[in-house]
Amino acid sequence: MATTIWMEEITKNYRLGEMEVPVLKGINLNIEEGEYIAIMGASGSGKSTLMNIIGCLDRATSGHYILDGRNLTALSDDELAYIRNQQIGFVFQQFNLLPRATALENVMLPMVYAGIPKSERRRRAEEALTRVGLAERLLNRPSQLSGGQQQRVAVARALVNRPALVLADEPTGALDTQTSEEVMDLLSELNRQGITIVIVTHEPDIAAKTRRTIHVKDGLVIA
Repeated sequence: MATTIWMEEITKNYRLGEMEVPVLKGINLNIEEGEYIAIMGASGSGKSTLMNIIGCLDRATSGHYILDGRNLTALSDDELAYIRNQQIGFVFQQFNLLPRATALENVMLPMVYAGIPKSERRRRAEEALTRVGLAERLLNRPSQLSGGQQQRVAVARALVNRPALVLADEPTGALDTQTSEEVMDLLSELNRQGITIVIVTHEPDIAAKTRRTIHVKDGLVIA
């Protein structure tokens, strides 16, 4: 398999007043195309910072990050934003849906930034919502949907630009046990269809549903 993600000696420091606070201290990581991975660690371990760098939401202080053969280390903010929009889908704990927009409109939004024509945006959004089991809920607003349905809308939104990589940050953190199972089953099915999925979690039972777990502690990969 081709390597989707290759990281070498990634560090990340944040400035706190006059101090440089190290959060990541030399991360080395390979993730192959089609893998289904959990990144685990306690609060403050650096796992969310690592996900933000993988997702081009933040920059490393030093080190090399190669995504699908392209070195992202020296790219401009605009270039990173383009990669974020075109190659990576995001699923967050709090869903991050627009409350006044329908499920269909929420899913169409990333395609607006990608410059896709309106008719194609609607067709692809309908296709994505059908794929996650919400074909009958296209015109519902978030307040008319359960937590699990809202997270399915978020997953559909992550898929709509047909990314090769989906990053999910605590995707079941706001859900009950049964609904968490349903969302994880959905992510597992998407992985079987060939999408590389990386989940950040602190829950061992969620990590156990993936195929490989990466443990982060004190800014380092320890296992």
